[in-house]
Amino acid sequence: MESSTAPTDELLRVRDLRVGYRTGAGTTEVLHGVDLTVRRGHRVAVVGASGSGKSTTATAVLGLLPGNGRVTGGTVVLAGEDVTDALVRGDDRRLRRLRGRRVGLVPQDPMSNLNPSARVGRQVAETLEFHGLARGAAARERAVRLLEEAGIPDAARRAGQYPHEFSGGMRQRVLIAIALAAEPDLLVADEPTSALDVTVQRQILDHLEALTAARGTSLLLITHDLGLAADRCDDVVVVSEGRVVETGPAREVLRAPQHDYSRALVAASPAGAVAAPPRPLPAGEPREVLRVDGLVKEYRVRGQREVVRAVDGVSFSVAAGTTTAVVGESGSGKTTTARLVLGLEDPTSGTVLIGGESLTGAGRQRRREVRRGLQPVFQDPYGSLDPTKTVERLVDEPLRVFGVGDAASRRARVAELLDHVALSRALAQRRPAELSGGQRQRVAVARALALDPQLVVCDEAVSALDVLVQRQVLQLLDRLQRELGLAYLFITHDLAVAREIAHDVLVMRRGRVVEQGRIDAVFDDPQHEYTADLLSAIPGRAAA
Repeated sequence: MESSTAPTDELLRVRDLRVGYRTGAGTTEVLHGVDLTVRRGHRVAVVGASGSGKSTTATAVLGLLPGNGRVTGGTVVLAGEDVTDALVRGDDRRLRRLRGRRVGLVPQDPMSNLNPSARVGRQVAETLEFHGLARGAAARERAVRLLEEAGIPDAARRAGQYPHEFSGGMRQRVLIAIALAAEPDLLVADEPTSALDVTVQRQILDHLEALTAARGTSLLLITHDLGLAADRCDDVVVVSEGRVVETGPAREVLRAPQHDYSRALVAASPAGAVAAPPRPLPAGEPREVLRVDGLVKEYRVRGQREVVRAVDGVSFSVAAGTTTAVVGESGSGKTTTARLVLGLEDPTSGTVLIGGESLTGAGRQRRREVRRGLQPVFQDPYGSLDPTKTVERLVDEPLRVFGVGDAASRRARVAELLDHVALSRALAQRRPAELSGGQRQRVAVARALALDPQLVVCDEAVSALDVLVQRQVLQLLDRLQRELGLAYLFITHDLAVAREIAHDVLVMRRGRVVEQGRIDAVFDDPQHEYTADLLSAIPGRAAA
């Protein structure tokens, strides 16, 4: 085993780290000798696609591997202390003393990592009490100060609220307050902003950067986005299939990657798409598939007289063979607009026409027939697919619901649809849990195409995917549009994704369209300050 002696400025030193998972057939190694170094006061990103081993590296260093995972080799030295033996033996008592005091963690999903039944102030105070830093009223007061430092407005009042009363960005700030409560030497942030809008992402990362700089805390950032890593870190470690394939200064790796895998990550990074040429429009004068005029949706707030206008006078159209993106932050009204177009909610006023026929004014039976011409692809490819059904049953369900064909013709149609979305027909008898995220989203696309729709509404259809799989799904949607003449209404908070997939764009804020037009014209010369702010928040844009 290599000596644990390290230069004094090395806060974390990982050498030849190996991790395996116990299975019925033995132990399967998933990390094959990972090396990385984090110096005091520095920021290092571990970058890779899903399944690359980046999160496993972080959880191994923290001693948080799942029950069947174990460190099988290598050395881990933290602040001069060799903790390898504790990691190998699973010495939870020793590791719990290190976590919080030496190493803090900001995990990816704030809702599943906060106790829904405990007030947020209590959850911050518990960390202080566990490490013996404060108790009782002193812990409660310090918890409020930590929430203030993490950017929670009116922290004294909000400390008494529960996680469900906070937005996604505010919940992530609570996790930052918890992670920094014991003033650790190292902060590990595992995809801390992947589920957030770009402007909220920027706010969270700016605040995290300021807090770690003020405290002299080092940062280990786990991310699939090389552009974000270049934007926020000094150095990157690129991981693929459990091995480090490239390391170096972050901006150098982004601008001149040496390894094929790093080049693929750079090519898929959202930062590069913003400067891409516009997608060509289909030849001729395409027919109008969707027209929305003066769409309004109001909600009454329970117990109050006021009315919230979630969609306020929205009008646009989508032609066959084209994509219109609707972009904006959470709460902008973009998803409500999609639900109104799909007929999942009724508008307060305004009209939705599909192929010239009104969806809003149709009777139940006619409405059902009109809705046959439009189909959705939702954000979460696992949550939107019934986990108990096979791929074949999922894809042919729309055909069965509308009474299309017999069992044999439906089986043939499923096989044809799997071919369309580049999935093996052998997957037809598998269930969603047996598929990767990208494969599940391809199943969702195949299902949406079953009835030959005129319009497909994609609501954040790639936001849950890493950049490489995201690129593959976007390329699939582009190919299907060119081959089948599909129209897409594409809802996204990611302007770089919108630039890659769309011909036209609507920028929404607080229920209203603040800017719309050809996507290249809007993005190259934004006329509204909100659009310019969204564009400036794209990670890595300046570095690309």
